[in-house]
Amino acid sequence: MIGRVSAVPFWSPAEVDAAIPGTIAHLQAHQVIAYPTETVYGLGGAIDRASVEALMAMKHRRPGKPFLILVTASEMIDRLGLRLTHAAGLLAARFWPGPLTLVLPGGERRVPDQLRGPEGGVAVRWTPHPALQRLISSYGDAITSTSANQPGHPPAENAAQIVSHWADAVAGGKLLVLDAGTLAASPPSTVVDCTGRVPRVIRPGAISAAQLRAAVPNLVGDQ
Repeated sequence: MIGRVSAVPFWSPAEVDAAIPGTIAHLQAHQVIAYPTETVYGLGGAIDRASVEALMAMKHRRPGKPFLILVTASEMIDRLGLRLTHAAGLLAARFWPGPLTLVLPGGERRVPDQLRGPEGGVAVRWTPHPALQRLISSYGDAITSTSANQPGHPPAENAAQIVSHWADAVAGGKLLVLDAGTLAASPPSTVVDCTGRVPRVIRPGAISAAQLRAAVPNLVGDQ
């Protein structure tokens, strides 16, 4: 408990199981959740327009700066109408689940425009975080993701920081915080744009360009 508000335990398998029904109900109500990932704590929600707009308002995110999508099955990508290009398929087979974000074409009928980047694609990552995998698989659909931090602040490393920054949203039921303890410091995911003829690193991260080129030799960017 922190002041008037608290986070939901999300550490042990029993805690994760207990948290999932209420978290799914929160997602279905178009509200925002905070959760652990393989890198930092994230904020996210369902991928419908109302949920995305709620996340944008909470993050004070300007239009044109999209969120990424987290999945736990290839069927989730298919249902969104997103396309794994040849290069994306090779990278996914080698590095997913893992800290690799792929920007994919497609999804025009299923993915809100707010999730589409300037290159026209949608950023997707298959998370390897066990508890988050269980949540997304139980929910049965992809969720959005962005780092859990206020503008000008570093990403949150624990639930207490999130509750402190968004105390009113937590107290008002707009934000549900899943507490998995303090996360170990780690680099962000590597982001690769797979919408063009040649895959391109647009953000260096946990997986090096040299590792990526072992799967896709024609990769450009990040030296």
